[in-house]
Amino acid sequence: MAIIEVSGLRKAYGGRPVVDGVSFSVEEGEIFGILGPNGAGKTTTVECVEGLRVPDAGTVRVAGLDPVADHEQVTRILGAQLQESELQEKLTVREALELYSAFYPKPADWRILAERLDLTDRLTARFGKLSGGQKQRLFIALALIGNPRVVVLDELTTGLDPRARRDTWKLIEDVRDSGVTVLLVTHFMEEAQHLCDRVAVINTGRVAALDTPAGLIGRSAHSTVISFTPSRPLGDDDLATLPAVATVERKDGRLVINGTNETVNAVLSLLARHGITAQELRVADATLDAAFLDLTAGPTAGLTTGPEATADLTQQES
Repeated sequence: MAIIEVSGLRKAYGGRPVVDGVSFSVEEGEIFGILGPNGAGKTTTVECVEGLRVPDAGTVRVAGLDPVADHEQVTRILGAQLQESELQEKLTVREALELYSAFYPKPADWRILAERLDLTDRLTARFGKLSGGQKQRLFIALALIGNPRVVVLDELTTGLDPRARRDTWKLIEDVRDSGVTVLLVTHFMEEAQHLCDRVAVINTGRVAALDTPAGLIGRSAHSTVISFTPSRPLGDDDLATLPAVATVERKDGRLVINGTNETVNAVLSLLARHGITAQELRVADATLDAAFLDLTAGPTAGLTTGPEATADLTQQES
């Protein structure tokens, strides 16, 4: 059953369309990712879901409720961590949890949340003294303190080191396993591939594709990567006859061929015909990076494809 339904959503700023006919639904209990480059319309879309922005056209429903007209009711079932979240530096973790708990008629027990999110030993620490990972765990706790059915996490792991990012992924999976639906906005391809049940790729304000991560990869022209070192050189003419080849790269005598499963069989047949041995042969599925680049052909400034890369989070819409 869909707990979030977005249909024909449109939003413009100064006459410039930022979200232009976006439609998708989120099933209860899944981690649903929204992926796209800077300026694609991701944050405006989720802010309409949260009731923080009024759509120019289209409809948004959260558990059947209009986030604008039924805003108070929606805040009882939806928790959110915004793209840029801050608290007063001198506020302690305990004070923040107690304050947010007071906003809800039936809040979760903040002590249990603190223990679950490994914050118990930081309750007396001031916000300004927390590490990036500790701040993110606190924001997850604050998003969950109202016992929501849905939680929106917007760029949650930006700025975290790889270990803190992995720890945060585990927390997101735990949130989903507790029965909460997660709407996750991210720049990180690896993050979306690891966490999401389904992904909507938004580009220039529109949904370019909606599928599982594996489904998106399978639709890419780069869905399979074949790499090997031939026992003797292969000519470009031989490689040009291979079916469904997207790219061929030569790196220090090693061949890296991007294609499909059909390409794998053709490569093996070609090698057998020429009596060539494929040394250190590796065949692997491509990552979501390649599928994303296929779907968003054109400028992709601000795209983050590696876990150590840092997104360019300016104040422009993302």
